[in-house]
Amino acid sequence: MAGLKHSRQREAIVTNLRMRKDHPTASMVYTDMRKEFPNISLGTVYRNLSLLADLGQIRKITTGTGAEHYDGDIHPHNHFICKCCGKVTDMNDFIDNSKIRDLALGQFDGRIDECNIQFYGVCGECLKKEEGPAATS
Repeated sequence: MAGLKHSRQREAIVTNLRMRKDHPTASMVYTDMRKEFPNISLGTVYRNLSLLADLGQIRKITTGTGAEHYDGDIHPHNHFICKCCGKVTDMNDFIDNSKIRDLALGQFDGRIDECNIQFYGVCGECLKKEEGPAATS
């Protein structure tokens, strides 16, 4: 992060996100950061998450189902988003996004730098809740 003043809090946020696979919300990151930095504010966490996403150090995932989630893995990959609980899950790379990107390039005059696909549906945990106890009998 050249040209930016070093921040232990910002560095801790990046480290926290890169160690996680659960795609936390800002409030989840804030809860973790309070353990190391008891006086950190939620606003500071939000500002750092926004800055880190703008710098391409982390990825912001807008789910359309509530709070934004954050991902420390910035390599192109796809996500599944549960419409019931809002959980975000990494999808295995079974789709070659570069082929989709190349097809899309034929649709307009411009440049596509990357392609990420978000799948929406209901996760297994929520499906079990929907089925209820009668389905297990």
